[in-house]
Amino acid sequence: MTERLAQRDYFGKALVRLGETNPDVVVLDADLAGSTKTGDFQKAFPERFVEAGIAEADMVGVAAGLAASGKISFLSSFGVFASGRCWEQIRTAVAYPSLNVRIVATHCGLSVGPDGATHQALEDIAVMRVLPNMTVLVPADAHETYAATLALAEREGPAYMRMGRSKFPVIMPEDADFRIGEASVLRDGTDVSIMACGQMVQTSLEAADLLAAEGISAEVISMSTVKPIDADAIVATARKTGAVVTAEEHSIIGGLGAAVAEVLCTSYPVPIKRVGTMDTFGESGEADELLVKYGLDAATIVARAKQSMYQRDVIRE
Repeated sequence: MTERLAQRDYFGKALVRLGETNPDVVVLDADLAGSTKTGDFQKAFPERFVEAGIAEADMVGVAAGLAASGKISFLSSFGVFASGRCWEQIRTAVAYPSLNVRIVATHCGLSVGPDGATHQALEDIAVMRVLPNMTVLVPADAHETYAATLALAEREGPAYMRMGRSKFPVIMPEDADFRIGEASVLRDGTDVSIMACGQMVQTSLEAADLLAAEGISAEVISMSTVKPIDADAIVATARKTGAVVTAEEHSIIGGLGAAVAEVLCTSYPVPIKRVGTMDTFGESGEADELLVKYGLDAATIVARAKQSMYQRDVIRE
């Protein structure tokens, strides 16, 4: 059975590692240190931890001030709060001056489950991606989250990284090498390209297995950096297969699917189908059931892959 791990646990581990190796790293939280796992850093380095309380906008301002003073600020909260409640402060105090602030959001997407629509961030990639200077990461699993956290400490400028709440299958090696801005081809294919981020990478691999059983060769690419998007990788796989599907635990508006479509429409137009939430809020329910209800499952990816391939074939005729 595939090992299942929570991304936030490995985010916490990576913060402790950074604390041991980089004295300039500081961590801030908004009364959620137990859930976001920044509490691991708090226990190890209490003098470099700031508990802002339920005051996310203030937390962003403090993080920006520390970054302006030469520190590398990591701040964390739930996705709906980290990206929404303090968006203006992120825009003006972090993105505009391009400071070294890393906004790390947990509990994103439908897989938050019973907490319901108010806590299921499905717009956060879009609102962060639109900000100038902002890097946007969506790691594929716990091991990649660890590596991405370490990589963020070395990157200049602001960044946003999103994670899910629940444990889900590990697909990357424990010593995963993460390079910001580079996509990873996890499975070669010739008939259709599936590009995914977050836990939808694992779901895309499952879809590729289902397609293979029908004689369809699917290429699966992990797009863990949504901004800056790896345009070269997108065009390369589109040239190879001529049909594209994107998959994300986020709205199809403004997220990974939109980013890929922007590249394709200007560089190499091919049919593209997007798997994600369809301009809707979520609801309370069990995570696995919600993902199926809203079409964020392997069966939906398979269906979209066939649709994309059909449109490609019609165009070629």
